Amino acid sequence: MPELPEVETTRRDLAARIVGRTITDFALLPGAERLLRGVPAAALRDRLCGATITDVGRHGKYLLIGLGDGPILVVHLRMTGSLRHRRLGAPPDDFLRARLPLDDGSELRFVDVRKFGTLDLVDDPAEALSKLGPDAIDPAFDLKALWQGLRGRRAPVKSMLLDQRFVAGIGNIYADEALFLARLHPEAPSGSLRPAERAALHAAIGQVLRDGIANRGASFRDYTDADGAEGGQQYFVRVFRRTDQPCDDCDATIRRSIVGGRASHWCPRCQPAAQKRRRVRSTRRPAARRARSAAASLSPTTPDGSAP
Repeated sequence: MPELPEVETTRRDLAARIVGRTITDFALLPGAERLLRGVPAAALRDRLCGATITDVGRHGKYLLIGLGDGPILVVHLRMTGSLRHRRLGAPPDDFLRARLPLDDGSELRFVDVRKFGTLDLVDDPAEALSKLGPDAIDPAFDLKALWQGLRGRRAPVKSMLLDQRFVAGIGNIYADEALFLARLHPEAPSGSLRPAERAALHAAIGQVLRDGIANRGASFRDYTDADGAEGGQQYFVRVFRRTDQPCDDCDATIRRSIVGGRASHWCPRCQPAAQKRRRVRSTRRPAARRARSAAASLSPTTPDGSAP
């Protein structure tokens, strides 16, 4: 699945080429009907035709194509989607699902092998993004925000990094890479991180995402940029999909395990499983404890405060 660096690479490519261009048509290819969210193809075409692209933004893994004072086209690439910029008449792309011709003789093509990607037209970005946390490279996701989300949580830290409600944009690749750089085991309870570990994790998240952007994303399988070209970050990963290979830092053998239903890659020497981490105190009391507390508060007492 394209993660933040892959989507940001696409955003930057498109912003340099399509801002100021006017959409002249919209065509949905047969069999791609589920690409659309909340609006029929004919209605979407009516609203897009004649609209001028004024901005290409991003939040997490979502592309946001602004159309002046009008609606916003929200593009989610999901697992295998890509948004490509081609000249009209260029050879057809495999797995083409939709086309948006532009007034300069070029067009946007939505290509998706598995047809899981979506297009949605909204008047307010909150309609599509309300359930997402802060963007992982936004200044709002600072060290304080990181700890506010992890504090009191017993869930593995790897699972929390993948939770888009906590922070938007991190997927399996960059979660594994950030945890390696921070020297944290993926199964470490989120709320058990010490101050130095939190700082290391926050710095590592920023570092691996910046590296991914600098290398134009990771193309392990289906991801390509706006030109249909592969990225290069897959050549620089330290642990992701390097099972049974030697760690670059210590020569220990990289291991693979399942954490929260997702494959995780880690170094047993650089990221040892902590035998004794401090106990995580949940910020949410279990139901039974709440019931006992409520019952005690309602019990009658004598004037001296003792139970009768």
